[in-house]
Amino acid sequence: MSAINQRQVQKLLQKLSPQQIQMIKLLELPTIQLEQRIKQEIEENPVLEEEPSEEQQEEEPKEVSVDEYFAEDDTPRYKYHANNYSPDDQKRPIYLTEGISLQESLIQQLGFKNLSDREMTIAKYIIGSIDDDGYLRRDLASITDDIAFSTGIEATENELEKILHTIQRLEPVGIGSRNLKECLLLQLDALPELNPAQKLAHKILTSYFDEFTKKHYEKLISRLSVSEDEFRHAIDEIVRLSPKPGNLYSDDKSTAQPYITPDFTLDYQNGIFDLKLNSSNIPDLKINRRYMEMIRSMTQESGTESESNREAIQFVKNKIDSAKWFISAIRQRHDTLMRTMQAILDYQREYFIDGDQSKLRPMILKDIADATKLDVSTISRVVNSKYVQTQFGIIPLKQLFSEAMQTDSGEEVSSYEIKNILSECIEKEDKHKPLTDETLMDILNDKGYKIARRTVAKYREMLGIPVARLRRQI
Repeated sequence: MSAINQRQVQKLLQKLSPQQIQMIKLLELPTIQLEQRIKQEIEENPVLEEEPSEEQQEEEPKEVSVDEYFAEDDTPRYKYHANNYSPDDQKRPIYLTEGISLQESLIQQLGFKNLSDREMTIAKYIIGSIDDDGYLRRDLASITDDIAFSTGIEATENELEKILHTIQRLEPVGIGSRNLKECLLLQLDALPELNPAQKLAHKILTSYFDEFTKKHYEKLISRLSVSEDEFRHAIDEIVRLSPKPGNLYSDDKSTAQPYITPDFTLDYQNGIFDLKLNSSNIPDLKINRRYMEMIRSMTQESGTESESNREAIQFVKNKIDSAKWFISAIRQRHDTLMRTMQAILDYQREYFIDGDQSKLRPMILKDIADATKLDVSTISRVVNSKYVQTQFGIIPLKQLFSEAMQTDSGEEVSSYEIKNILSECIEKEDKHKPLTDETLMDILNDKGYKIARRTVAKYREMLGIPVARLRRQI
């Protein structure tokens, strides 16, 4: 049996303080989320409050038992901007109107159909399963089970299929499709009369959909026994159809195009840059002094903290500490963001003059970390989900970072420059014989950019450009 003994072990551990953890979390938040986070903190901590206007601070008594919480200089407050407006000015809210949703429109159209209460209930459930693109991506068997569980209606798949066909005849055409093929065919079937090109398009989608999606055009022309002109007209008819019918409906509540609130504003006039942190909706913060007076009154009653009010005093002290840490973290976030953005501005000064991407210098996170004397992870948190508003548009900070490539002369250029050349070459290519990745590599090598074919493929995919076979046109 082993003996039980005690021993001392000395270890060196690195632990983050609560303020550091709070600072890291705040640093990652963009402006919109920061505003929500501040409001949440104000709701949870009664000691923290917004400061509506400039106020002179009252002098604090000299003899108090908890003077570290009452000292004038020790009560933190933080203001994002100066209150240089009239007290009579009122903040006027901006009211945004919301249009009717796609699902609401479909339900309204169902009102003109001769459906029973049972069929209407099932139809509403199916419409609720249609996604923003207009597709019904769930199988009817699972929808049948959900309807039985939630409404108590036991319906068969054939019954759901019949009701789905009714929904698919609503506007926009193609709504409720299970896949792309069905979506395109529904739009062709909705036409009153098909011309020869549309009839050929219908045949292609019905019998040769896989070959069409893979752009095996020569094989299709041979199998269909048509000319290139006839085939081209049929393809044009297919291209005119909408692959996402849900997007054709104006839905103001759709999140497909979210609003972007820039975190920085950058103006350039007369050769001078004016960089500011966007803080128009961020409230000014301060410590609520009523809670300090509360502690003072409790301690002055008996001169010392009594047993009955000690718990209340400790609670208020903890809340004051939490408010101080939060205000300090907000202040440090402001300083860190401004230092980082100023370093990026200094590094990419030529680009910010006119927004010409060819003037973007190769820049990685370490370059800005060295310039600001901050850690690389801190710079990464700053640039993540942050935007700067310039005179040529709103730019995501991540877009300003790019790896360096060397030319034959040894000069370092940004990968954006190579991407621009790739885009120009593909834009000017013969669509009947599109350029392959290997050909694009040869073009870049001839221009002095030593780059491998797999790197060309990587940049092409980053630009959202398909392979040569899929870019080919008849």
